[in-house]
Amino acid sequence: MSSTTHRVDSPNRLGEHAVVLGAGMAGLLAARVLSEFYDSVSVIERDRLPDYPCHRRGIPQGRHVHNFYSRGLQVLGELFPGLLEDLARAGAVVVDDGELSNFYVRFGRYEMKRSGKFADPAALSLHMASRPFVEFHLRRRVKALPNVTFLDGHDVVELVTTGDIVNGVRIIRRYNGFLTELDADLVVDAMGRSARTPAFLENLGYERPTENRSVARYKYASQQLSIPEGSITQRLVMFNPGGGKPGGLLLACEHDTWTLAIGQPTDAGEPPTDFAAMLALVEPSLPPAIVEGLRRAHPIGEAVTYHHSAAIWRRYDQMSRFPSSLLVLGDALCSFDPTYGQGMTIAALEALTLRDCLRVGDAQLAQRFFRASAHYIGQTWAANQARSRVTSPTHDRNSMRERLQGWMSRAALNASTRDVVLTERFFRVSNFVDPPSRLQDPALIPRIVWGNLRARFARKRTRAAVVAVTPLPEPLSVRA
Repeated sequence: MSSTTHRVDSPNRLGEHAVVLGAGMAGLLAARVLSEFYDSVSVIERDRLPDYPCHRRGIPQGRHVHNFYSRGLQVLGELFPGLLEDLARAGAVVVDDGELSNFYVRFGRYEMKRSGKFADPAALSLHMASRPFVEFHLRRRVKALPNVTFLDGHDVVELVTTGDIVNGVRIIRRYNGFLTELDADLVVDAMGRSARTPAFLENLGYERPTENRSVARYKYASQQLSIPEGSITQRLVMFNPGGGKPGGLLLACEHDTWTLAIGQPTDAGEPPTDFAAMLALVEPSLPPAIVEGLRRAHPIGEAVTYHHSAAIWRRYDQMSRFPSSLLVLGDALCSFDPTYGQGMTIAALEALTLRDCLRVGDAQLAQRFFRASAHYIGQTWAANQARSRVTSPTHDRNSMRERLQGWMSRAALNASTRDVVLTERFFRVSNFVDPPSRLQDPALIPRIVWGNLRARFARKRTRAAVVAVTPLPEPLSVRA
């Protein structure tokens, strides 16, 4: 099977043909980058790809809440000029004014400040929509590239190698079993959580990569909703009360729809799929105004559950031997706990890393890519572990350093309830605009100390007011 050739007129040209396995978000972003360096790019996908936004079998998690964080959207804008404007015109919900009233965020017992405005709203702008909606518009842009071809309805059988070099793939057409071999100067595995590369490596005589694993604390269910306009003023509601209590996310999406995701601790059984039960479960953790808005909502279709929530980081960066002309990215490289919703943004960062590595050339490409991506993957992995410890009901910290980090995190969260600067810093870190280390900036310590003092004074005043208005019990003689 041949692919349409479009000569790349660039000093960065590295070869004739690259193959991307998988047409999800990571695969689409990889194909866009590879189109700059190879004459032709083939994208192999087992599903039949629709010409309109819809859920597809190969993305079972696609019915749940998805969103690009701010940094991920910046990457989309860089790789696809005008795409964000296209999403907005097509119905995506745009939040770009920096008003904190657009958000409700609760982490543990701490609520982020809900009034004021970000100093740099452009850095934290969001375009919110469903996974099928965003993927469709992104796929349409990639299909428009003159040197990219999609081969949908095909399964990947095996890699083709010569010695330690991967130089092609064998694929099979699903509806008739027709087997085809594609030559390739580079093969990129973006097949998601199915993680085919470890088995491919083992069949070729390589060791499997070691894996970092983290068992997720939650199972979750998602329900699409129609909510009357104005019923909920926030565009994004995120709550993780901790202590073994259910948390979740409510996201405004395209065409006046919303998606509600409810996470329930894994030891508490299956999350409910009845909307009334979902609402009853989260009502104690949300402000009354949001709960009242949800009571006016109408479910669209049935709720769906998702159980494959363990986080796995395959440490290709630690392998002593790895074949040339093969890469792995997206969930196939590292699949984070989906309750944090970081996968698409990390895939966007990996696409930029891939472009930077290819600009230097293809020598030792895999080793350079895996090492570079391990930097921010490792930061995100560690930050997620820290977040889990903060909201853990058992506060299971194993060292003095972890206990100190947990105390500092709680102190910063407490101060952020009254300080817009700290709130903005949390938003910048969680949106991948700043690295997690920015939360440890010594310049923040006076704000954290002052914020905690203010919180303590406020609690004392509240207790004093309660005592002042509480009537004293009547004397026993009077009650008699």
